[in-house]
Amino acid sequence: MAGTTELRVNASAVNVSASCNRVERTCEATPKTNYTQTPPPPSPSSSATAPPPESPMRPPPPPFLTAPPPSRPPSSASHQNAVSPPYNVAQSKPGSSTAYPARMITDYSRPQHNIIVGALIGSAIILVLIFVIIFFSLKRKNRSGNTMVLWKKDKKNENIKAFLRSHDLLMPKQYSYWETKKMTNTFMEKLGEGGFGGVYKGKLSDGRLVAVKLLNDSKSNGEDFINEVSSISRTSHVNIVSLIGFCYKPKRVLIYEYMPNGSLDKLIYNQGASSKYCQLEWNMLYQIAIGIARGLEYLHRGCNTRILHFDIKPRNILLDENFCAKISDFGLAKLCKKNQSTVSMVDARGTRGYIAPEVCSNHFGRVSYKSDVYSYGMMVLEMVGRRKNIDLEVSQVSKIYFPHYIYKQIEVGHDLHLDGIKNEEDKEIAKKMILVSLWCIQTNPSDRPSMTGVIEMLEGRLQSLFFPPNPFVSSPTTSP
Repeated sequence: MAGTTELRVNASAVNVSASCNRVERTCEATPKTNYTQTPPPPSPSSSATAPPPESPMRPPPPPFLTAPPPSRPPSSASHQNAVSPPYNVAQSKPGSSTAYPARMITDYSRPQHNIIVGALIGSAIILVLIFVIIFFSLKRKNRSGNTMVLWKKDKKNENIKAFLRSHDLLMPKQYSYWETKKMTNTFMEKLGEGGFGGVYKGKLSDGRLVAVKLLNDSKSNGEDFINEVSSISRTSHVNIVSLIGFCYKPKRVLIYEYMPNGSLDKLIYNQGASSKYCQLEWNMLYQIAIGIARGLEYLHRGCNTRILHFDIKPRNILLDENFCAKISDFGLAKLCKKNQSTVSMVDARGTRGYIAPEVCSNHFGRVSYKSDVYSYGMMVLEMVGRRKNIDLEVSQVSKIYFPHYIYKQIEVGHDLHLDGIKNEEDKEIAKKMILVSLWCIQTNPSDRPSMTGVIEMLEGRLQSLFFPPNPFVSSPTTSP
């Protein structure tokens, strides 16, 4: 029994020794990395004198009692681990004997990395959702806004269409929007800018020149367009501009006869001292004032329906090639029966500086055709002074408000000091126009003459005119 056991032990020792020799040969064949600092080999002289090393306290165990390293499956990773240290040397501090395994560090940092990536992905998803919600909200709002605009435009067109059906016999020719663009060469040459839109020069197929007004998109339900068409289509007078045609969709366009001398405001305010301004002598101004008065008288009395203009001013007076005055721009006009003395208004209409007091406040009386008389008087005063009625750039404070200044000059008999007066005839014409206009701007509507009375005073003798009361002191409460 003892002999058999000894043979088995010797055989095991031989196997272990053979395994160790194979491992040593493998390690010698593989280049080794020195991870620890090894002392330099002793020189021959020092080794001769060095004392022999001390023997250990306990002898090392025999090789056959040392357990062999565990075997691993053959792979590239295991081969690399076999020839490289299993420790993360980069994580160990210099001079420290502690080294942490790389696998432990990798497993420890992986949960933190997953948390950061998840947070970034979640934030990105939330931002995308927010942008999507905002985009669809704005799109829905724009769609609802466009729908409202289209609904209002359709309603406006329906109102105009209903009006045209009810006044079919009185309507001028209707043009398409393409035809209006063709006659104006796509609205190339602009003649001016009115209160309701720009005016462009055009030419019809028969060669006639026209003035094409492209109306702005107003908030009203086509009221300004209906007022313009319904008013002018009822008129036929030498001092009223003629409406040749119109277009109401997709844009509203009015086509008038062409006035080569433009509007009155460009001539009476001495803008640029043009040659046309020099032609407007006092006799010419006088004829223009009479022509405007006749046109207003026709609107108030000559039509089957009384038409109140409510926007008489120099810009709305056009001049043809012979400087014949024609009233235009009926966007604020109001129609009423001929026997109707007053009209009701919800809000004030007109241009500041020409609006009658009763139009702004019923404290001064009821609104009527006398409101146009007031506007006419303020316009004639600007023709006489060849300036705006309110001018803050004058040399004297007393001349800032021209109506008050000129009234005082006539009241005390001073010289008028007006431009262009060359003789006594010019002086008489100027004084007559001033007196008539001062009667027209009386605060009390009942003190103002009708347009028929205005024409009689202008065409009569100067000596037959009464001096008007001061129009700047009374505060009436009675209607005309």
